[in-house]
Amino acid sequence: MQPRLSSRRRFIAAVSGATAWPLFGYAQQPGQSRRLGWLLPWPEAERVAQESVRAFAQALGRLGWNDGKNVRIDYRFAANDPALFKTFAAELIGLSPDALLASTPPAIMALRGQTRTIPIVFVLMPDPIGLGLVQGLARPGGNITGFGTLDPPLMGKWLELLKDVAPRVTRVAVIFNPDTSPYAPSFNQEIEAAAPIVGVTITLAPVIQPSRRPSQRRRASREAD
Repeated sequence: MQPRLSSRRRFIAAVSGATAWPLFGYAQQPGQSRRLGWLLPWPEAERVAQESVRAFAQALGRLGWNDGKNVRIDYRFAANDPALFKTFAAELIGLSPDALLASTPPAIMALRGQTRTIPIVFVLMPDPIGLGLVQGLARPGGNITGFGTLDPPLMGKWLELLKDVAPRVTRVAVIFNPDTSPYAPSFNQEIEAAAPIVGVTITLAPVIQPSRRPSQRRRASREAD
């Protein structure tokens, strides 16, 4: 396993575990029983999904909440399929959970489209304010709260870091999936604004159909340095 990929998986799992605090951040009380729905973006068999589920269950256990005893957790794995996000969001809402957990923008947007009353906690959410999910980080308002990850202004810093690491680079391709990255326009805007300052030319390379991704990546790499 590549060290970088392993670190990312551990980070995601740790964040998933930390999410137990805003959902059930108090000790379990006698006689209480809760139901939680979690819409995950990955395929169920993928390691990051399994590690996230395990870390979350362990964190809940430390708070006195044990799946199958005093809390029931319903998992749905959307495998980054836009249609499955909507289908599974409707399924989870139909189970009348006490709270919902969402990982990544397509998941939380699918859940928000189904309910404005059931509490939703998000993780791995870039620019939640820009996407209109919350009014602010300190006071989100509505039924949605959680952990943000990246803000658009950081994208310009990333471009600067790339130039520092590879000073001879003059053309950069930005590969993204518009179906699963609704934050892409604001991020790309920051990248394009920083490009003249850094001294590079930007090529936006949206990738949509899975079967075409290898060829689209090759074309983008030819257009970039």
